[in-house]
Amino acid sequence: MTAEVIFGTLADVSLREAWAHEAHRFTPWLATNLDRLSQAIGLPLELTGTEITVGKFSADILARNPADNTNVLIENQLEVSDHTHLGQIMTYLAGLSAQTMVWIAPSFREEHLSAIRWLNEHTVEPFTFFAVRLRVVRIENSPFAPLFEVIERPNNWDRQLAAVKRESAGELTELGKFRLDFWSLFSEIYPGGQKAGGASSQWMVLPGTDARLVLYIAQKSVGVFVRTPAGGDVSALHQELNAVEDALSAAVGVPMGEGSTIFGSELRIDMQNRDLWPGACKWLHETSNRYVIGFQQVLGEPE
Repeated sequence: MTAEVIFGTLADVSLREAWAHEAHRFTPWLATNLDRLSQAIGLPLELTGTEITVGKFSADILARNPADNTNVLIENQLEVSDHTHLGQIMTYLAGLSAQTMVWIAPSFREEHLSAIRWLNEHTVEPFTFFAVRLRVVRIENSPFAPLFEVIERPNNWDRQLAAVKRESAGELTELGKFRLDFWSLFSEIYPGGQKAGGASSQWMVLPGTDARLVLYIAQKSVGVFVRTPAGGDVSALHQELNAVEDALSAAVGVPMGEGSTIFGSELRIDMQNRDLWPGACKWLHETSNRYVIGFQQVLGEPE
């Protein structure tokens, strides 16, 4: 005779019982468990840093989407969503050059969900916004189990994910073809750089440090900035460069700034107008050369 199956009851656990403190407990846990969030939203995530300074605030987590080398801002709460976090999120998006925003909370006020929907409907690609509900559950005395439930996401998100998978398999999307065309022109005009591809950015190592110089293109601009290698320690990079900050700023022509992306320069230009691409290529080439020479002069060639 088959033994009777015994079923348990799934019960919610207070988030404060799982993580006593948002910044000291939850943020570090999430930073080492980004794969759980990645599975929920459908994006690959690599940790860039935690508690990233932006002005007088600190962004909880900054990650990187390795599929297109873009920044992903993750802001989390252990209480119901509030206006303060919404305002900080908008500040962080600009300060960290993020294209994807993920707001995590145990529950969201309707006005905040409306704001996320409005942003997804009215901002241009590639900006995307998520509202993710966080729960912790258990059955009787079982271990705690965190659950991420996406309750707001970009329109046609499943279609966008399918396009990314096709691009990863070698079939470029229209955006990927657009980027490939630009980088191909850049390589043709200025040979010797990296191989052209369909990503939004190209990276190179800077002399005298393991920091990376990133050249990127967007819909309305091109630019360069300095950052750590993927998964690098942002605070360690700042400590390394703080002693020579003034010299580097003079050499590259912009202040160092704060956060994970530093020494940022941008040229505002309508990239939909391909007649302007040669000028954008020239600006990227001359600006990136200025950074490379500047870092070499200040820090010297690595031994």
